[in-house]
Amino acid sequence: AHAERQFAGELAALAAADDRARPPGWRLSPWAVTAYLMGDTLPSGQVITPKYIGSRRLIEVAVATLATDRALLLLGLPGTAKTWVSEHLAAAVSGDSTLMVQGTSGTTDEAIRYGWNYAALLAQGPTENALVPSPVMRAMTEGRIARIEELTRIPSEVQDALITVLSEKAMPVPELNSEVQAVKGFNVIATANDRDRGINDTSSALRRRFNTVVLPLPADADTEAEIVHQRVDQLGRALELPVAAGGDEIRRVVTIFRELRSGLTEDRRTRLKSPSATLSAAEAISVMTSGLSLAAHFGDGRLRARDLAASLVGAVVKDPLADRVVWDEYLEAVVKERPGGED
Repeated sequence: AHAERQFAGELAALAAADDRARPPGWRLSPWAVTAYLMGDTLPSGQVITPKYIGSRRLIEVAVATLATDRALLLLGLPGTAKTWVSEHLAAAVSGDSTLMVQGTSGTTDEAIRYGWNYAALLAQGPTENALVPSPVMRAMTEGRIARIEELTRIPSEVQDALITVLSEKAMPVPELNSEVQAVKGFNVIATANDRDRGINDTSSALRRRFNTVVLPLPADADTEAEIVHQRVDQLGRALELPVAAGGDEIRRVVTIFRELRSGLTEDRRTRLKSPSATLSAAEAISVMTSGLSLAAHFGDGRLRARDLAASLVGAVVKDPLADRVVWDEYLEAVVKERPGGED
C-alpha cells in the first residue's frame, strides 16, 4: 500500500496532536512531518514508527525546503532511501504520494507538462477537455507534492521543462492561450544519483531551482542492520511470510556488504577488491526477503545460510567475470577464516 494508506493511523494521530503552524496546503506542520519520518511517541501514547534511520538534521532541512518556494532534490548513491524518503514526505505533507513521474531515457516532456487525447483533439481541436494533465500539472492544480524519480535519467532538454514550473509556479499552455498556476502547497521532490550509467547532466538553471540534500550511506554497521531489520519485518508481514529474520543473519549480510563496499574487512586488517555492485542497504533487504521466501516455501520454515546464499551471490556478482573473481577471493580470504565459515 502507498505510505498514506499504510500509515494512515499514524498520520491521523499526528494531525490530531499537531497544534503548530502549518504552511498553506499542508496536512501537517513541519515539526509533525519530521516526527512522522524520524519516529516519536505522542502524548496520547501513540507510537510513530521511524521511516528513516539517519540524521534528523537532514530530514529537517528537507522539510524546511518544502515549506519555501524552492524544490527539493534528494541526491545520493543507489540504495540510500531517496525514493523511500520522497514517498513519505509527499504522504505527510499533502496526503498523496502517487503524483509521480518515473524518469527514464524515454521520458518525454508530456510526462512533465501535459499531453492530449488525440481522438478529442481531432474531433474538437485543442480544448481543455482534450488536454491530459501530467502528474506535475495535477499537483499544481491540487496544491500537492509532485515526485520526479531519477531526474538525471530524463533527457536534459526534457528536464528543462521544469524550469518555468519551479521559477514561476506556472505552466504555460500555448495551444489554449492560457496557463495553469500552482495552488499553494504545490512543490516538487526529485531524486537522483550520479553513479549509475545512462545519466544526463542537469543544467545549472535547473539546479539553481532545487535545494539539494545528500542522503549518505549508513554511518555504521549497527545503523545499517537496524534499517535492514525494520524493512525486512515490514515486507515479511506484507508478503505474509511465516518466517522471521534473526539479527544474526542480517548482521552477517550487512557485514559482507559493508566489507566488499569499502574494500576493507571489519577489523581493518585485510584489504579487499570491491565488486561493481553498489551493495546498499536496499540490496541487503532484497537478499533477506528472498531468503525468507525460500525458507518459507522450499525449506523447513527456518531461515538458514543456504537460503541466503543464492540471493547473496546474485547481489554481489553483477559482472560474471570480474565480480566472480572478487567474490571467490572474499570467500577464501575472509569467510572461511571466520567461525562457521566452512558451512
